[in-house]
Amino acid sequence: MFKHVKFVVFFLVLLTLELICSSFLALNDFRYVTKPLLLTALIVFFRSNATHLNKSTVTLTFLALVFSLLGDVFLLFQEHSHLFFILGLLAFLIAHILYVLVFSKTSTSLLNARYVLIALVAYALLLFNLLKDNLNEMLIPVIAYMLVILSMATYAYLRKGQVSSQSFVLVFTGALLFLISDSILALNKFYKPMPLANLSIMLTYGLAQLLIVLGILQQGEHLNLNLNLNQNKK
Repeated sequence: MFKHVKFVVFFLVLLTLELICSSFLALNDFRYVTKPLLLTALIVFFRSNATHLNKSTVTLTFLALVFSLLGDVFLLFQEHSHLFFILGLLAFLIAHILYVLVFSKTSTSLLNARYVLIALVAYALLLFNLLKDNLNEMLIPVIAYMLVILSMATYAYLRKGQVSSQSFVLVFTGALLFLISDSILALNKFYKPMPLANLSIMLTYGLAQLLIVLGILQQGEHLNLNLNLNQNKK
């Protein structure tokens, strides 16, 4: 992680600009630049530093980031048409599924996450109880989305013991932040307006994507280190 400190600082600067633009109405138009720039920078960074990862992990992660970028762009226009919200939801649904596939490559048995899964399901049921009366035609899509993001968080936890502790902590923390970000977005849209909603959503979302990418990159470095140690032992 420390080898990427320059990019982390750069990304946090971009995130700060996005948070400022999302907090002041007079600066909102700049979000058409600052918001897409976050994932664009992350995509370029990932592709430039993922040469040590296997091809399928690179492809799936890259696609997850691309669909996240599409989701960001669609949600920028959601006030103009509800269709853009649907498209954004679909893009992020696909991104979460792709992350599930990435995490499942280094996961252990689902039984090892039973207590975490119980906690996540309890959280989801509490959230759903707050949202359900206002979902209307969005009921099925929101349920599907919640199931997928719970799966993503669960598989992020299932990497424990299969990758380095640093990689595990980064990815799992990122997955939880993603869950929090989506929860705030859902509460703000379907329950009641939340104070500083845009700022909270983008702060947790930006950090989530950054930590997940850093964790996946660290995963590859850990696997290569183990391979080199095994070869040296021989």
